[in-house]
Amino acid sequence: MKVAVVGATGLVGTKMLQVLAERNFPVTELVPVASERSVGKEVEFKGKKYKVVSMTDGIAAKPAVALFSAGGTTSLEWAPKFAEAGIKVIDNSSAWRMDPKKKLVVPEVNADALTADDFIIANPNCSTIQMVVALQPLHTKYKIKRVVVSTYQSVTGTGAKAVEQLMGERERAVKGVSAEHAMAYKYQIDLNVIPQIDVFLENGYTKEEMKMVKETCKIMRDDSIRVTATTVRIPVMGGHSESVNVEFENDFDLEEVKSLLAAAPGIVVQNDDAAQFYPMPMDAHEKDEVFVGRLRRDESQPKTLNMWVVSDNLRKGAATNAVQIAEYMLSKNLL
Repeated sequence: MKVAVVGATGLVGTKMLQVLAERNFPVTELVPVASERSVGKEVEFKGKKYKVVSMTDGIAAKPAVALFSAGGTTSLEWAPKFAEAGIKVIDNSSAWRMDPKKKLVVPEVNADALTADDFIIANPNCSTIQMVVALQPLHTKYKIKRVVVSTYQSVTGTGAKAVEQLMGERERAVKGVSAEHAMAYKYQIDLNVIPQIDVFLENGYTKEEMKMVKETCKIMRDDSIRVTATTVRIPVMGGHSESVNVEFENDFDLEEVKSLLAAAPGIVVQNDDAAQFYPMPMDAHEKDEVFVGRLRRDESQPKTLNMWVVSDNLRKGAATNAVQIAEYMLSKNLL
């Protein structure tokens, strides 16, 4: 199978290549695609080097599927051109997520919505993906009324420039050296917390927060679920963490909650208070699962659960989810 990775030289594109190799997706020929300034550069896949080609050449190569991670503007321009050429596009940007004609897919939750007629499939926001994986088995059993989520998001979610900023600031703090580094954020991120991800909207929420609100309902196919979010950037790498408070219509048994989560696809329960065992970004790093812990009743109101959800935002939150969509489509002869 011929596979294109669009944005192959970026953080997520590089991770897509890694995940394709690790999961042994049946790539017979790789077509790495990037912007004009990256054309001619080389990327490595399974020990072999491939030259990066332009968008036009990527379409001409006629891959069966193209994994896009090149930003919303690029996707709006080029995803339809790939689709018109008969190429299935799985897009990691926000460009198509809320388009009513496009599917927004997390395989553990709603892969069954995909059909042979879907040529542009949206990959959800990283923080939404891990949350809905954890919510789905509980929604099926108890029916969710409301979710209150606060996120603690890795700098890798912003990109290479943010990693450079964090490392530069850390070097300055440790060595006392004023190293030159890019500024991905308005403020220092090392030894700091920035309660803003993406731009502010008229309602006082950020774009990232409203993504979580809208995407959750679309993926879980239930507009009655009420979601409110506060998204925060913290100086870590390895994954995003979320404090999730879930109110249900029906009461739950805590032991049954643990069993439901442990049995659900893509979830690892790490919940042992006595052993101080709970999910952390450093343990989720380079793993594909969603890790859930700190499970406990909200004692301030009935039928409400608190949980802590952690996942590698570059893998399950982006690259792995996209590859899993392609795997599902392949298994159902949709590619």
